[in-house]
Amino acid sequence: MHVQKTGASLRHYLFAGGSGMALALCLGVGGVAAQDAGEPETEVDEIIVTGYRGSLAAALDVKRNEAGIVDVILAEDIADFPDTNLAEAIQRIPGVSIDRDAGEGRQLTVRGLSSDFTRSRINGMEAQATTGGTDSSGGANRGRGFDFNVFASELFNSIKVRKTAAAETEEGSLGATIDLQTARPFDFRGPRMAFSVQAGYNDLSENWNPRAAFLVSNTFGDRDQFGALLSVAYSEKDSFEEGFSSVRWAPAVGSGSSGGFCSPFGYAPQNPGNSGSNGSNAANCATGIARPTNTPGNVTAYETANQPNVFIPRLPRYGRLTHHQERLGLTGSLQWRPADSTTISVDVLYSQLDATREEHFLESLSFSRNAGAGGQTQIIVRDAVVENNTLVYGLFDNVDIRSEARFDQLETQFLQVGFTVDHDFSDTVRGRFFAGRAESNYENPFQTTVTIDRQNTQGYSFDFRGNPNTPLIDYGFNVADPAAWDWRAIGTSVPRSEIRIRPQGVDTIFESLQADLEFDVTPFVTFRTGVNWKTFSSESYEFRRTDETVVPALPPGVTMADITTLLTGFGGGFGPSGNDSTWVIPDLNSIADLFNIYCNCDTGVPGGDFTLGSITVGNARGGNRFLEEEDFAIYAQADFDADVFGRPFRGNVGLRHVWTSLYAEGYSSTGGGTLVFDTHDYEDSLPSLNLTYEPIDNVLVRFGAARVMARPQINNSMSGANYLVPTTSLNSTGPNYTATIGNVELEPFRASTYDLALEWYFAPESLISFAYFYKDIDTYIQVIRQDLTYAQLTALNPSAFDPSFCTGSCSPTTIFALTSAVNTDGGPLKGFEVSFQTPFTFLPGPFSNLGIQLNYTNVESEIDYCTNSLCTTFVTNDLAQLSPTAYNGTLYYEDDRFSARVSASYRDEYLQNVPGRNGNALEGKMETLNIDFSSSFKLTDDVTLSFEGINLTDEENHQWVGDDDRQSTSVYHHTGRQFFIGARYTF
Repeated sequence: MHVQKTGASLRHYLFAGGSGMALALCLGVGGVAAQDAGEPETEVDEIIVTGYRGSLAAALDVKRNEAGIVDVILAEDIADFPDTNLAEAIQRIPGVSIDRDAGEGRQLTVRGLSSDFTRSRINGMEAQATTGGTDSSGGANRGRGFDFNVFASELFNSIKVRKTAAAETEEGSLGATIDLQTARPFDFRGPRMAFSVQAGYNDLSENWNPRAAFLVSNTFGDRDQFGALLSVAYSEKDSFEEGFSSVRWAPAVGSGSSGGFCSPFGYAPQNPGNSGSNGSNAANCATGIARPTNTPGNVTAYETANQPNVFIPRLPRYGRLTHHQERLGLTGSLQWRPADSTTISVDVLYSQLDATREEHFLESLSFSRNAGAGGQTQIIVRDAVVENNTLVYGLFDNVDIRSEARFDQLETQFLQVGFTVDHDFSDTVRGRFFAGRAESNYENPFQTTVTIDRQNTQGYSFDFRGNPNTPLIDYGFNVADPAAWDWRAIGTSVPRSEIRIRPQGVDTIFESLQADLEFDVTPFVTFRTGVNWKTFSSESYEFRRTDETVVPALPPGVTMADITTLLTGFGGGFGPSGNDSTWVIPDLNSIADLFNIYCNCDTGVPGGDFTLGSITVGNARGGNRFLEEEDFAIYAQADFDADVFGRPFRGNVGLRHVWTSLYAEGYSSTGGGTLVFDTHDYEDSLPSLNLTYEPIDNVLVRFGAARVMARPQINNSMSGANYLVPTTSLNSTGPNYTATIGNVELEPFRASTYDLALEWYFAPESLISFAYFYKDIDTYIQVIRQDLTYAQLTALNPSAFDPSFCTGSCSPTTIFALTSAVNTDGGPLKGFEVSFQTPFTFLPGPFSNLGIQLNYTNVESEIDYCTNSLCTTFVTNDLAQLSPTAYNGTLYYEDDRFSARVSASYRDEYLQNVPGRNGNALEGKMETLNIDFSSSFKLTDDVTLSFEGINLTDEENHQWVGDDDRQSTSVYHHTGRQFFIGARYTF
């Protein structure tokens, strides 16, 4: 660091190199931070700070000069963002936590409010980026949340998180508005260029991958009135995800179960009044291999396990997911300043994310299925141990084992074009016009799952004792022997092998027009007004086979060895010793070639109909829907900057009024796939107030109050049910009987928010702050899950659930799991944030190059959740996705040549669904602590070497189901550590 004193106090900063670029982005080329009111202009210090420390200082300066409560992250240098992933960079901000998919940050939560409540804007325009994820992370994003993993971080040079609302800022957020900004040529003067290359290594997959970025910018003309910029970023990534999952837990018997285990007394467990004989169970329990089990030990085991308050894993399994990813990003910007009063900008952002994902699971499926599907009621319990209402150990006969292989090809293309004109009509009147369009196209052209089975395995066991997250599983046979497995085709008893083919996609489009006018009423008051029109459309599609459980028989001479291969090397010390590390998996390519499964035709052999349908296939209809919103808003806002009692006082007060018009259509899976559609119009008046007062030097007191709204989610990521589309769905063929009801009349989330913050800039580049926030959420949207008989469904919605739709194994008394969305009263959300940031310049020698950045967030909420469709009973719990506590810390060192930092990000456990599925009160995710490391060495003034490590503790994705006392593991996966080594050249 170089300090040149030119005044009496350290208040104003000029940043050289890349940090100069970052500050110019916010203040204008060649600009400096605004001076405090009343301070002589001659009191200016110059501090030349570059790199990570420089970006922190510049971001702090932007935060200080805002009227509202904001947090900012700026690039360390040209095309050099502090983290390799945008979401992982934003998590350093107080109150922000992230969710990861395949080990990479994907979506975020701000102050306890999930991505559905947070709006993201790119270059000033709202946008949505959509990717596909694993089932445990919500699958494909069909909602409003923004997937940050679509973009390379090198494409951006600033992120601003606005935590308080202002009338001039677009509505739609309860949590925060996140502004992402790409670079423009007028951010620099003259030619600038940067080029970086990295090699990435994942220690679980043991793969090396390339990563590169390039940016070139120049200004032209005798007054630099023209500018052009181009940036490119490309990366590849190969990684593994391994671990255990249960796909939820369910009661052993009763509502939400598959009927209970096979009774050793000679009668089916659901009919205990039938005394029966004490001989073989085959006649009364289920078909399959039966053995005498009326010994006292087995009677005790049966009675231990077969209780309505005992929960069992639905699909206990180990698995490996193999991820391959290629990401390409481009930005382009042209700027023209025809006069000093006018700037015209055209910005283009393009990103393409191509990925494949292979999933291989070794699982026992009988525990999630009823007798008709070859499930739980055929299982004989030979030994059982129950702890805390959980079947933690069991030894079983007649268990069906499955090996499952799934392949996904995932493609996302994002394109945004923005046109901006800034014009000064006079010294006191200014205007801005913006037009833009952003389109995200997500395709999953290949989503194929193939299964092979082994029926009636004897001696199967799982043991969670001492290993609640990674049980010891003994399958009772050699799972690596192809001859031990079956291809169960049409005409064979259930379960049968399956070939699922489910191509799908989501297209979203934003179009926006914005016109703003501002004029200085007095030297201390500026009036702003404007209009904003935008449309948002989301179209989702899905195709499936009519019956995925019907497959052709193997041709003569084809054996299991011909259509399978081996998964090897699983585990690597993850989980207890004794688990299988090698097992047979379906060979998707061989099976596809053998049966021509991608022909979209009927091959003419029994079970060989691979014709795909969308609205003609009941199970696919719910994935085909269209939604369009048109929003029109006007606003008026007064900004002021004056003295009160001789001290600086600034802020804004305003009102925004917005009209929303919604059209939604889709196909109900009941009644032959009828097209249904409806509209909903509503409007909101949204007043806002932001005040900032400096009672003493370097101490700011901020207050904010606003009425805010967030539009309803489109669908539920955990259940896949449509929120807003007025469709119904029904699965009446089993083995899992489900129903959903959409609701286009849902009102948006609405809340009154209050913020109070105290900031003390006690030294250069330093801050201690405390912020308290309170959000009174008076309109909430909740997913209700309840078990109803079909007769009750008919009474609830006679047209959607006509008695004639209940055929085959369905009867009026069949229990269905109903999912629907309703508006509820919500409840309060409150919390506080504490931040501390400073360089240790007071320490002697090299220790003066150290610095620290810390923050802590605590959030509480009290949401009243309905427990039935009429909302006559409630349960109070935390808001879904809310972590009660979160903290981030970064310790850094930076001198003229060497820079290093280590960061820790902690997120407390949080709820995912209230109430949970399958009779569980809750579903949640355990706490995470991610530790990252980054370092660089300046070899020359232009060449820098770097080394980075991400997720150094190999943190697990740990999800659970249960209640406050019982938290049974549903997902426990890890993805390994990621390392990057590279070089960077700039001039």
